[in-house]
Formats: sequence, structure tokens, C-alpha cells
Amino acid sequence: MENICPIPSDSYKVGFIGAGKMAESIARGVVKSGILPASRIRTAHTGSARRTAFESFGVTVFDNNTQVVEDSDVIIFSVKPQVVKNVVSQLRPILSEKQLLVSVAAGVKLKDLQEWAGQGRFIRVMPNTPSAVGEAATVFTLGEKATTEDGELISQLFGAIGKVWRADEKLFDAVTGLSGSGPAYIFLAIEALADGGVAAGLPRDLALGLASQTVLGAASMVKGMAKHPGQLKDDVASPGGTTIAGIHELEKAGFRGILINAVVAAAKRSRELSQS
Repeated sequence: MENICPIPSDSYKVGFIGAGKMAESIARGVVKSGILPASRIRTAHTGSARRTAFESFGVTVFDNNTQVVEDSDVIIFSVKPQVVKNVVSQLRPILSEKQLLVSVAAGVKLKDLQEWAGQGRFIRVMPNTPSAVGEAATVFTLGEKATTEDGELISQLFGAIGKVWRADEKLFDAVTGLSGSGPAYIFLAIEALADGGVAAGLPRDLALGLASQTVLGAASMVKGMAKHPGQLKDDVASPGGTTIAGIHELEKAGFRGILINAVVAAAKRSRELSQS
């Protein structure tokens, strides 16, 4: 670690390899939060639509990834998992341990990333889709030569699009099952709540609005109040009232067990995919 040059915190530049929606969400969040000015962010793309998306808020867009690497201190690989090996391997000759490498490619392990890059100053990051609205749940883990300071820098960057936790890589399959796949479970729950409202007589637009705002409000209470979710549930459920009647139906259907099983099944599938 003693030979690792620190990333200059007051002047470092971030380069995105891959100019998709995830990269755009991160870049927009970083600029909006004031962590970095757009002038210190770069990416590459030849398509006019993606170039325009980044240039519209001041990001420098090059024609190729080599230019991004040569002009960046922190390089974030934001490409699909099936192409990340080829992308990292192609850039390997110009990568340096003076640079911090970061991957947001789902399911791709650090040992492989480090092998393809020929260096260990790598951080694996797993954000989720609510990054698009600045409410990501992000987990990261450090590679062999990534420093604590590197981790703090990445925590700050990704903190611009939500909440950030550090965890051992061995937990990433479980993280996938919960926060990676979790938004889809909640989308399904919101849809079902809205359908319930329609079944009870509400117009569709009103039912969907109430369902989504109810989920948002409940999540905000869990985050913002020093109470266990079970206590918050009990606070709503009056003796012999409407809420406990609804909860009774959920319990009869195995609601909690179904959610637990969904997380475990997704984590198991993530483990299978990472070993294939």
C-alpha cells in the first residue's frame, strides 16, 4: 500500500467507460450534489443521443475509451457484465496503479477484474436502479490494493445518488438478492396495492398514486424514526380495526415468508451465475 499514490482530492477527474443510463445517473448526481463540477467528468460515445445526454450538463464526451483513460484519475467501468472482460482487457496496456479503477458490472468478481486489468487497485460497486432518482442503495468492496482513502472517495461519489455501505465481497450475492432485485419486489407490491384499491372501488390513477406514496412514506418512516418496523406496524394496527384485518390476510398468505424466500432465491441465482 505504501507505493500507492493518493488520488488528488481537489483536482481528480472521473472517467466513465460506458455512457449508459447508470453512468448518466451517477454523473448527474455527482454534479448536482456539488461533489465534482461537470468539467472534471468525461466519457466516450459515438452516438448522438448519448453524447447529447452527457454534454447537456457539461460533461466532456470523447470519441473513444482510450482518451477517457488517459485523461482520468478515477475510471468507472459502467458496461454490461458480458462485455466488461473485453473492455478492461483492451484498456489494460494504458491502465496505471496511479488510477483508481471501479466496476459497477453486476456479478463480476474482483479477482477477475484485477486479473483482466493487471492491477489490484480496483473497487467493486453495486448500486441499484433507484440511482436514476437519487435514491440508490449501494454497496462496495475494496480490491487488493485499493486504500481506505480510495473507499472514502467512492463512498462520497456514490453517496451523491443515494446511501452507501461497505461490505465483504462474499456478501454480494445476498446484496443482489435484497437491494439488487428488491426494487422489482416493491414495484410488484405497489402494483398489487393499486389493484387492491381498484378492486375496492378506486379509480386507477388515484389507486396507483396512493399506493406509491404509501410505500414511499412508510420507507421514510423506517429510515427516519428510531423504531423497529414491527413497532411501526403495531402503531397502525388498532385492536379489532381495519389494519389488523388486512395484516391477518397477509399472514394467512405467508407474506413475510414469500419475501424472505424471494431474497434467498435471488441470492442463490446470483451465486450460480457468478460461478458459471
